[in-house]
Amino acid sequence: MTRSPSPLPSPDERPAPAVPTSDPAPWRRHLPALSAAAAGIQQASDDWDAVSVSLCDVDGWPLDQQEYANGTVKRDAEAWKHAEVFLDHGPEVLAGVRSAASGPDYVQGPVSDDLRRLRGIDTVLERASQLQNEWDQIMALMEASQPGSLQLYQQRAEEHRNAEGWHYADELSYQGPALVRAAEYLADREAEQPTPTERARVALTRTTPDAPGLPPVPPVVPPPARPPAPGRSR
Repeated sequence: MTRSPSPLPSPDERPAPAVPTSDPAPWRRHLPALSAAAAGIQQASDDWDAVSVSLCDVDGWPLDQQEYANGTVKRDAEAWKHAEVFLDHGPEVLAGVRSAASGPDYVQGPVSDDLRRLRGIDTVLERASQLQNEWDQIMALMEASQPGSLQLYQQRAEEHRNAEGWHYADELSYQGPALVRAAEYLADREAEQPTPTERARVALTRTTPDAPGLPPVPPVVPPPARPPAPGRSR
């Protein structure tokens, strides 16, 4: 029994062609977190500046040492929380920016000033990372302590880390937005450039025989058929 051929799928039923999803700048996904972290550090600094003046006399000396110290502890803790975001996401973005940026980008262009602001950010991230590693080591050593003393030592160690880290957080509040702006610009530029597949397709199109400027290939003409041989007479 002969089977009837299967009907062709309608255009709506046919699978859509595969669309490449690879991002030429994969570090772009970190930018929202870095942008929010930079804004968070700046907000912590602004909040402290708004109240610190009222806590000091006309010469700038604190009127209440304890209240002033509590304010800086709060500021440092809030800022360090956002600085840790840069430790998690910053190195990959920084590497991507430096890979995508060319020499002229540092001299002139939309992000030349931002790229120059990034000088020294490696040192800031490296020293902040060392500070965090020291904190992790201290916490590991304190695990054997009694619960009450552990909480007290942990609080003091945390305040020390945050106070030491305030300098790095303050630097990141300045360098962080520059990193985000440069990364956004370079990521958009990378996306506008043709992919290797697209470049190969264009090159192939230029070398095909039907490309403009090349003479057409003449069609192949089959040889004429030979007439039949005349028959012999007996």
